[in-house]
Amino acid sequence: MTELAVDVHELTRRFGQFVAVDRVSFQIPRGSIFGFLGPNGAGKSTTIRMLLGILAPSSGTGTVLGRNLRTEPEAIRSKVGYMSQKFSLYEDLTVLENLEFFGGIFGLWGSALGRRIEELVELTRLQGYEREMAAQLPGGIRQRLALAASLLHDPELLFLDEPTGSVDPSLRRYFWERIGAMSEAGKTVMVTSHYMDEVERCHEIAFIDRGRLIARGSPDELKRDQLRGSLWRVETRRRVDVAALLARSPGVDAAYPSGLSVRFLMRRGVEPLEAAIRQIDPEAARAEVAEPTLEDVFISLATSTQAAP
Repeated sequence: MTELAVDVHELTRRFGQFVAVDRVSFQIPRGSIFGFLGPNGAGKSTTIRMLLGILAPSSGTGTVLGRNLRTEPEAIRSKVGYMSQKFSLYEDLTVLENLEFFGGIFGLWGSALGRRIEELVELTRLQGYEREMAAQLPGGIRQRLALAASLLHDPELLFLDEPTGSVDPSLRRYFWERIGAMSEAGKTVMVTSHYMDEVERCHEIAFIDRGRLIARGSPDELKRDQLRGSLWRVETRRRVDVAALLARSPGVDAAYPSGLSVRFLMRRGVEPLEAAIRQIDPEAARAEVAEPTLEDVFISLATSTQAAP
């Protein structure tokens, strides 16, 4: 039987009359990478705060690393790490001072703390920055420092909230190499991201919108099962105009520029609107069925929930 790092059932959080998270249920196996996606305000951060033991659920049950969400929040916090989207360390301390301070919070002292800091400085490539003030660090180095701080106490479960939101492609690749290495070492990672190419590396992905879990599965399962209609693409030089035309057309649920083409979702059985496209761009290529990506799935799911009452 697979051991679970996270196991929640009907998890709900209300703020007055507003339901931020509405009866969410999911499981995360130990050692896996779990992507948690959704538009801004969908309930991602509130869910993570409950899993961190920071925010009590209004209703529902769950365990994190075998500890009860309601009765053992302090035990949960001692075993999990969290890297927030916004840099939350002390800007008026150096890299080393930040790591020493947060190491002390996690109960690390003396030679044990020194050894752990040395390990993390090497792991996160912070050599040469130890005496630099956090406020003066480039954005990518600040993200590395935040990752190092979240790993000081060697957590079994790590929550990463948009870890690559403000870094260059090479550093994005580095972060995902580290995430993969942690998973291979038996650590569990729950990550949010707006980069759909990144979350292809997750073992499983859940989509949340308006506080409700609307889809869950592996990347391949989601691309196979969750598109609301058939997916087409057409190459055109007038991508914005063609996308606007298609978005207004009956039978088209979504249309959006992507690279050198426009991708559009149509209800099954509706033929591509090639004649209308060529009125805008006579040189547009013939529309063809497209291979779905996670971005297509995300747009399809978002479109379907926006249309729901």
